[in-house]
Amino acid sequence: VQLQASGGGLVQTGGSLRLSCLAATSTFSRYGYGWFRQVPGKEREFVARISNGAGPIFYSDSVKGRFTISRDNPKHTVFLQMNDLKPEDSATYYCAADPRSRYRDSAQYRNRNSYDYWGQGTQVTVSP
Repeated sequence: VQLQASGGGLVQTGGSLRLSCLAATSTFSRYGYGWFRQVPGKEREFVARISNGAGPIFYSDSVKGRFTISRDNPKHTVFLQMNDLKPEDSATYYCAADPRSRYRDSAQYRNRNSYDYWGQGTQVTVSP
């Protein structure tokens, strides 16, 4: 699965951006997808996850209520709508695909090791 993230840019505090992740696969609907972010010198951290079918959606506490993850199966695209952006949201954002649909341990949805495929990242910068 090849993933291509786009939509990053420079925005002021309180602004919005929508990230897109286009997946080159004929089995798009079978995968769960996640967004992660990383700043230099820190580990890549979980942002949001959307499962396949009617599976669960997860958000990190830091973005809950501000970010919304969604998917368009016919267009093979996953979105991350980011509202009320803050300087601490500045990072490179990565989309990732997980071929496993369900976990008993909900922590696995947030674990970057659960994702087999990664996009190249798109930079988001939020100015004060």
